[in-house]
This record gives sequence, C-alpha cells and structure tokens, in this order.
Amino acid sequence: MDNRSLVPHQPPSFKLPIANLRHVFRPHDVERKLAKLPNKDHENLRTTYERMLERGPERFQVKPSGVPDMAALYEQLPNFTDALDDVKRHVALSQDSRDGLEVTPMLLLGPPGIGKTHFARKLADLLGTGMNLVPMSSMTAGWLLSGASSQWKGAKPGKVFEAIVDGQYANPVIVVDEIDKAAAEAQYDPLGALYGLLEHDTAGAFIDEFAEIAIDASQVIWIMTANDERSIPEPILNRMNVFEIAPPSFDAARQIACNLYRSIRGEHGWGSRFAPEPGDDVLDHLAELAPRDMRRALMTGFGNARLDQRDRILVDDLPKGGCNKGRMGFLQ
Repeated sequence: MDNRSLVPHQPPSFKLPIANLRHVFRPHDVERKLAKLPNKDHENLRTTYERMLERGPERFQVKPSGVPDMAALYEQLPNFTDALDDVKRHVALSQDSRDGLEVTPMLLLGPPGIGKTHFARKLADLLGTGMNLVPMSSMTAGWLLSGASSQWKGAKPGKVFEAIVDGQYANPVIVVDEIDKAAAEAQYDPLGALYGLLEHDTAGAFIDEFAEIAIDASQVIWIMTANDERSIPEPILNRMNVFEIAPPSFDAARQIACNLYRSIRGEHGWGSRFAPEPGDDVLDHLAELAPRDMRRALMTGFGNARLDQRDRILVDDLPKGGCNKGRMGFLQ
C-alpha cells in the first residue's frame, strides 16, 4: 500500500507536520466483496463497503519535517521523560526521509491517576494526528479490536478499522487503556488481535473480521497503559517498549499543579477574574494529589473562590476529603 507527498518540499526550518497521502486499502478488494454480496441481508456490510468506496482509500499520514520543540511537554510531564525521549528519537529518524513516522509500541506502566492517558493525548496533539481510546477494562471480547463476523446479529467493524477507515489518518494514535484489566475468556481473547497488530509486517495487511478486507494498520501509533504488567502476556510485552512511570517528585508535582492552574485559567472566559499564579500554599496542597485529581480540586477551588468574590484560591477552597484519597507517593 503506497503513499505520496501532498505538499511540496519544505525548508529545514519548517517544523509543522508534513501530510502525505497513504492508501490504507485496495478499492478493487472492496468492489469484489461488494459484487459477491447477495441482494438481501448483509445490509450493514453493504453499507460499509459503499462507504469505503465513497471515501476512497487515501488517508493523511502525518510526518514531521523536523524535531518539534518539546520543551513544554517535558515541563508539563516531568515524570514521562524517558517516553518523550523515545518519541523524539523516532521523529528524528523520519524527519529527513520519505519514510513515514514509525513509533515502536509503548507501554506506560504506573499507578492510577498518574497521567498516562493525558500523555497519550498530548502526544497525539504533538504529532497532529487523531487519538482513539480503547478502554480494556470494559472489553470482554477480542472482536472489539478486530471486528465481529458479519454472520452475527449486530456485528460491526472493530476499533482499528473505525480509526483508520472511518477516520482521517493512516497513523492515528490508538490508546489501549488499562490493558492489564482485559477480561480474558477461554473462547474470546480480548488481546488476541494485538499479536498481529503490534508486528509491523503483519499489521500492513490486517483483516477486520467484519469487513474481511485487508487494511494497512502498520502506521498506527500504539500506546498501552497498565498498572501491573504481570497479567499481560509475555509475547505482547515483548512487542513493546516498556516505560515505568514513577510518581513525580514533590517539586515536579507542584509544577504540574501550577501548569494545570494556568491551563484552566486560560481555557475559560472567567479565568481572567483570577490571579495569574496560584499561591504557594495552594500548590503545596495540590501536590499531594494524583495529577488526575488536581483538575477536579482546582475546579472546586475556582468555584468556591468565585462564590466569595475573590480573585485567589485559598487552601480552604479546595476539597477536604479528596486529598487522602488521591494522595501520591513522591520520589525522593
């Protein structure tokens, strides 16, 4: 499956992503399948094939022309330095060639609420591609990734097909969240499809069980998150770069809280009514929370301060019960 440039060559100083067009399936395969469908039944499958032909096989493939400035990400995600370094290496490899951006599948291993999904969202923003979240804690069958046979009532394509064929990008970021919580059963293995999808060669001709059409999933950027790697099969672990995400240091947690304060303030019209920076005592209090809980605490604090017609959040404005529940262990 081929790709061709969509924009002319850019000077070395150009740092925005370059978009290529890449074929993610062969229209002839779809036409042949559509022609063999009986006149009755299989309406969902017929609609899927017709939609594929209508949209065509070309999807954008984001490819940076240079290593982007990632200083802000390193500041926002101080405990993800190793993972960010890995992304930077992959971007550097592809910047001066016609090769597409290829990122080795990564597993982010760490306690709940540490910001693993937030990292994935920031990475998708950096690369200029879309993000698709697959929560494995609610997945009970492998067909959610790879599709279910059209012979089954209510069958439909899987998440990988939807991300590539129904999406805009050949290289979307797909986040398999809490992969260690997958409910494996004897008949259906929720992780079964990943054995092929995480291998570059086999992913290039991935067969969705519903559409039964080969699609190019070789450019997908895979990010897995987990709290405990012991329940993840070894063959899948061996297909990924594993990054153990430690809790931030106390100072790093304060910086995360400060960045989040500024972000919330800047995203809302009412933010202009508040001081540009939070107080040190507020940051000390927030630093005791998991990053996931900081936003909720800050929103409560902003609301309470506004009710009292103040332009500053006080420690008393923050939730009283949430601190112990979301308390982090810090690096020394």
